[in-house]
Amino acid sequence: MAEKTKTSSGVIAAIAALVLCIVFPRSTWGYIVFIVGGIWAYRVFFSNASKQPIADTPSRAKTATTTKTLEASARATSRAETVEVSESSSPPASVVATSRFVPDDHPVSLAQKAPLSTAAVPPHPAPPAAPRRFVDDDAPVSVVAKEPSKPAHYAIPPAPTQPQAYTGPGRWIPPGEDVVIGGSQISGGMIYVGRELKSLSGSTDPCLVNPALSIAAHANISEREFGYWPSYSEITPRARRAYLSWLADGRRDPEADIGYVFLFFYGLERRAIAEGLKDAQAQRDWPLIAQEVRRLLEIYGEKSFSFKRYASELLSWLEVSHYSKTLYNEPVPSFPTTFEVPLYIRLALGLAAVDGVPVPPHLALAWARLDPASYLRTSATRCAEQFDKLFQQRYAETFKPGIVLPRNKTKLKLVYQPASAGFRGVNEIKLTFGDTPDVTVLTAPQKQLKKIVDAVTDQLDPYSRYLGRNPDSPNALEGLLLLPPTVWPDAAGDALEALRDRVSEGFVVMKLQELLDLFQAKTALNKERAVTLAKTLESVGIGMEPDVLGGARTPKGEDHVVLYSAAESNSAPVRTAAYQAATLTLQLASSVAGADGEFSEHEMTHLSQQVQSWSHLTAGESARLLAHLRLLAVDPVSLTSLKKKLDPLDAKSKETIAAFMATVAQADGTVTPAEVKMLEKVYKTLGLDTKRVFTDVHAVAAGTSPQPSIAAQPAAKGFQLDTAKIAALQKDSERVSALLADIFKEESPQPTVIATVPEAAPPLDSEAAAATGLFGLDEAHSAFARMLLSRPQWTREELLDVSSDLDLMLDGALEHINEVSFDTHDIPFTEGDDPIDVNPEILEKLEA
Repeated sequence: MAEKTKTSSGVIAAIAALVLCIVFPRSTWGYIVFIVGGIWAYRVFFSNASKQPIADTPSRAKTATTTKTLEASARATSRAETVEVSESSSPPASVVATSRFVPDDHPVSLAQKAPLSTAAVPPHPAPPAAPRRFVDDDAPVSVVAKEPSKPAHYAIPPAPTQPQAYTGPGRWIPPGEDVVIGGSQISGGMIYVGRELKSLSGSTDPCLVNPALSIAAHANISEREFGYWPSYSEITPRARRAYLSWLADGRRDPEADIGYVFLFFYGLERRAIAEGLKDAQAQRDWPLIAQEVRRLLEIYGEKSFSFKRYASELLSWLEVSHYSKTLYNEPVPSFPTTFEVPLYIRLALGLAAVDGVPVPPHLALAWARLDPASYLRTSATRCAEQFDKLFQQRYAETFKPGIVLPRNKTKLKLVYQPASAGFRGVNEIKLTFGDTPDVTVLTAPQKQLKKIVDAVTDQLDPYSRYLGRNPDSPNALEGLLLLPPTVWPDAAGDALEALRDRVSEGFVVMKLQELLDLFQAKTALNKERAVTLAKTLESVGIGMEPDVLGGARTPKGEDHVVLYSAAESNSAPVRTAAYQAATLTLQLASSVAGADGEFSEHEMTHLSQQVQSWSHLTAGESARLLAHLRLLAVDPVSLTSLKKKLDPLDAKSKETIAAFMATVAQADGTVTPAEVKMLEKVYKTLGLDTKRVFTDVHAVAAGTSPQPSIAAQPAAKGFQLDTAKIAALQKDSERVSALLADIFKEESPQPTVIATVPEAAPPLDSEAAAATGLFGLDEAHSAFARMLLSRPQWTREELLDVSSDLDLMLDGALEHINEVSFDTHDIPFTEGDDPIDVNPEILEKLEA
């Protein structure tokens, strides 16, 4: 009732104030009464509104009362569980205020639900307490705590947000960070992005990508729409779109105009040098910058010699800014070939000269490859891996342990010539290395290396021509046979090493096709490749039978070959007469030994001992004969094929050979009828009476030498032999071999000489011509000119040292080079007396 009275009073006061204002519009009291009445009415209305039921946290006073009420309610009823709300904190998130007040202020309490997992049986409900009326200061707020509901399913998390466009001040985007510019997402970073970035000269840096500048919708990346010194802030909107497209595509489109590559390169140059000189974080980016520059060189190095030169200088700066005192022992990074030897190699050579240590093979190889005065032919570039291995082997063999360089007068110094216009007006950017000499000015060591380059290149020419015809089969046997085994590919080299291990344990008998399959042969083996294969195997200590090097028939794929350990190389195309006679004797003996269908172990042992007893043969010949004996055991030679070799012998020689064959037949202690039959064939082949076979066999059994022209005795099935008596007949075998040696001495087959016509050397292209002599200058003046190009400016004292190292007079050399430059390009090479400036247009002419 009191509330209604207050409300009515407020309304009356507001109406009265409004009337007074209307009646007395300019009365001060009217305004005062209006304002006071309005405030009173406002407090009355909003005070009532605040008492309406809301879901809000109760006051501290009411919270305490609520707590007591809830505790009493919990004791009165067992169906619900009330939650006590702390005075010092608001209700937890899982607690939801759900109380409402009815007009008569009766509270309605909603109990907390029991957990679903609770299995307790609810107690009997107590009778509900009578409703209680609350006054303003003691109004309870019933709060119910609900257990948070579990989701029925799990939603897929939202996709990560895309990188946002950066519009802040200019900054370096580190490697690996993405950025969005003009709708293009650029991955990998390594660019400068922002609204402002000053170069060292004070102007806007050309490399800065400003997102605020206009960008066209489409562009052609292969078209150039800017000048020689591009700047992102000055190029056209179409060019900006093309540049951003090239960046977004991974900076790898080979059709892109080289100007876009330079624009990106300017940023790498700034980060590596301008900031790298004072920022430790920038220095930590050096390895990644060097990696990126090398990647760009692989794509665009041959497209622009200018880019190749600038990129090479930046690589040199990155590699030598921090270096080891024994740099000559470190692996050499990759560098492109330009008009000067990379500074890294010059520094390593200079440190080797200071320490007086020989130049190691890997450093000598890098010098030979990157020396602009050395022209590498096709075989050195097409067979790069083999060239590198063979060069180092030949260098180590020629200059054990390596070339020792003198300490010349020219001092090493790097003057960096930046590509970016942002470095204009900056003082000289240089690196000095104390008294370390620049030995690349010397011509004598280069001549020594050039001899090795020429020898290795000549050796690789056949393989290079093979690769030109068969680019898809670099590891086939047909190509491998054109290379020394020491430079074979790893897989072929491993197979060869495994084969050598097998041979070291004893004879290896296999089909020829099995051997060819080990080395991925594509075609059948012809005479020429068979000889080359045998030579290649012998070069690594593996001999092969049949003796194709001595003129034997080329085996076919299904034929057997015997591999053996050949400690002594015997690759001469002509075999001695003594060896040929021994081979013929062994072939006849093996025919007799295998006549019974079995080449017994006793017969093999006897013949092996015979071979080892022939003292007139070398160790290599004996080893080959033993391997040949193994081959005869699996592939015997027919008597018919031997007949034409035996026909020229006289009767006495034939009888001597026949008697030796009878001795061989008795070697296993028994002469079988089959062996007797084979002896008869041998005698018949020799033109002797077959009846003598029995006479000679009896003579051997009796321990005496067979005598010529003795009547034949009755045939016998077999004879027992005292093997101890065979030793007395060893001299007969030597006499037989010597006899055949005399006969075949003049009939030895002449070696087959395969004439090879060397391919004509390809004509020198313009690059090669420039490499052999700059502007057509002689060796010394060309070296002097190349040294001049390594810096934009020289002092006279520095050039005096260079000319002294080259045995040139400074003034005469400068005059001669300038005359040639005028004749060639109508511009001088150098200007000034001290200092002496190198004309920058010369580099542009050379790069054109």
